[in-house]
Amino acid sequence: MTDFATVCAAYSAHSLSARGRLRHDLVARRLLAELPGRPARVLDVGCGDGEMTLRLGAAGHHVTGADPSAEMLAAAARRLASRPDLAPRIRMLEAGVDSLPFERERFDAVCCHGVLMYLDDTAGAIARLAGLVARGGVLSVLTKNRAAIGFREALRGEYRAARGLIEQGAAASVGNLGIETRGDTAESLDALAAEHGLVPLPWQGVRIFHDHHEDWAPDPEEYAQALRTEWAASTRDPYRRLGRLVHTLARHEPGRRMP
Repeated sequence: MTDFATVCAAYSAHSLSARGRLRHDLVARRLLAELPGRPARVLDVGCGDGEMTLRLGAAGHHVTGADPSAEMLAAAARRLASRPDLAPRIRMLEAGVDSLPFERERFDAVCCHGVLMYLDDTAGAIARLAGLVARGGVLSVLTKNRAAIGFREALRGEYRAARGLIEQGAAASVGNLGIETRGDTAESLDALAAEHGLVPLPWQGVRIFHDHHEDWAPDPEEYAQALRTEWAASTRDPYRRLGRLVHTLARHEPGRRMP
């Protein structure tokens, strides 16, 4: 797995960019729609600088943000310090997918956003995460969309690179942080969730039309229009299949026993 101590600043900058905001806005809207109205117990694995952790806390949920990088957690702590009203609902933990310390504790939502593309073992990660979902809860996974690798490069006019990725059916490409990252398909993620007793929900494609814009700085009205357009396309074929990222969700239905 990548050492995020070396890319913390770049990640935070991307997260705050218009492209990064699109990702967070689309994913948060979809996830919050699946959470109960009461305060939920949420585990945010690979929380990074705390963007989604703080969003979920601000929505009234109790969130545990976990990340293996001390630098990322420090960035999250600085952001949390500016929101003391959220402190009673948020705890931070230095741990990755393979080192989560929970034996009995279960969560109404387990989020793993922007992590799997850096891991070698998707199946093992999904197995570990699915086991932490409480009955009635959801597993939320956001990762690179393998089906759309090469699309960004083509839209940027990087035709030789795009052809190479497309013709070889590449499973990996260079991501926003300058690191080669792996992709998964919605179908394979849904199948893994189902293997572990979860029921897949409709998935969404994230950042379909704006992923190739490196220095996009829209005014508020343009951004609002872009967000509405991305949202409209995010659950509709064929558009969602071209999203840079794929966001899958699966529910542990009450009465359904885990393997």
